[in-house]
Amino acid sequence: MTDAWVYLLRCADGSLYCGWTVDVPRRLLRHRSGRGSRYTASRLPVELALALPMPDRRTARREEARIKRLDRTAKLALVSAQVVSASAAASGSTRPGSRSDPAITSSGAKSRVRRPLFIEK
Repeated sequence: MTDAWVYLLRCADGSLYCGWTVDVPRRLLRHRSGRGSRYTASRLPVELALALPMPDRRTARREEARIKRLDRTAKLALVSAQVVSASAAASGSTRPGSRSDPAITSSGAKSRVRRPLFIEK
């Protein structure tokens, strides 16, 4: 069971906002209404770019902090990897753990990237 989520929002100005929550749909509604954060309130509308399931709140806060330290290019790559991963899983073309699985690094080790539950475009 997923107790928490880390999410990335794409704002109207093209910037990315990272946060964590226990209820993604409710949090997204708060952001869209302008009450989610000062940052997103001034950059409406926002759309969900990525939602990563986390086993607990502590892990979610740590993952949020890790993602916030990434540069924009790395954040966009994270979003792209999850979109490719989700679409490949839906088509059944990528077996988890295979060399073409985006969660496998070039060294063959599993990365810490989590699979999203859903992605809105």
